[in-house]
Amino acid sequence: MWSLSNWRRKRRLAKHPVSDETWQRVRQHLPFLDGISAAEDQWLREASVLFLDDKHLTALPGVELHQEQRLLLAAQAQLPLLHLGDLNWYQGFHEIILYPDDFLSPQRHRDASGIEHEWNGEHSGEAWQQGPIILAWPGVLASGGWEAYNLVIHELAHKLDMLNGDANGLPPLHSDMRVSDWAQVMQSAYDDLNRQLDHDPDAETAIDPYAAENPAEFFAVTSEYFFSAPDLLVAAYPKVYAQLRLFYRQNPLARLQQLQTEDPVYQTHH
Repeated sequence: MWSLSNWRRKRRLAKHPVSDETWQRVRQHLPFLDGISAAEDQWLREASVLFLDDKHLTALPGVELHQEQRLLLAAQAQLPLLHLGDLNWYQGFHEIILYPDDFLSPQRHRDASGIEHEWNGEHSGEAWQQGPIILAWPGVLASGGWEAYNLVIHELAHKLDMLNGDANGLPPLHSDMRVSDWAQVMQSAYDDLNRQLDHDPDAETAIDPYAAENPAEFFAVTSEYFFSAPDLLVAAYPKVYAQLRLFYRQNPLARLQQLQTEDPVYQTHH
């Protein structure tokens, strides 16, 4: 059956062609995509083009953007949506602002006694409610491997979280998921991480201690680990991994383990 939406999709893709050579260079910079199927690769390639057609990338002086670099960012942004269907998960924002380095951001916090504190914090990324995403370009370039770091996924996880309102660590769950299960698992792991840091602020925790800042950061950081260090996440908090697997409908750990079994490069270096 003829579909207007499908026709529009094909027209947008034809307007911004991506050569096989360009896409392969993008893939070479993103090892955490290794092991995805041919169908997943095709979806990711097309979804990246559509993402760039839909969102405006504003590069500040010092950031040079060419097609390959734009696709590098877009592919990381689209990976979490790989099996989430065609819903508009990244609604509510239209711009991504790219800084040449970490940036200062005004911060405000009211403590338990009611005293308000203000300061400038140095950040590599921010996601604003009903506003843009801000990313430090070096952080984007440093993302995409299996090193437990992905700035793009971290900030876009905040955008998924904000679909329910203010970021609180609870994105809109699927109908086959239970909010009570999610809340119990996430809160338990969050409390455990905070207990470790309360006992020793300099503790070498299994995941980035920044996850202990608040539930929203816990969701964003564990989303990073889910895609870029699933083995570390499942070793530390297997139930968190299981909940994220249900939410993202992916199993990066299985991909990584298969690569470690079959790929000589992964047997040597991972």
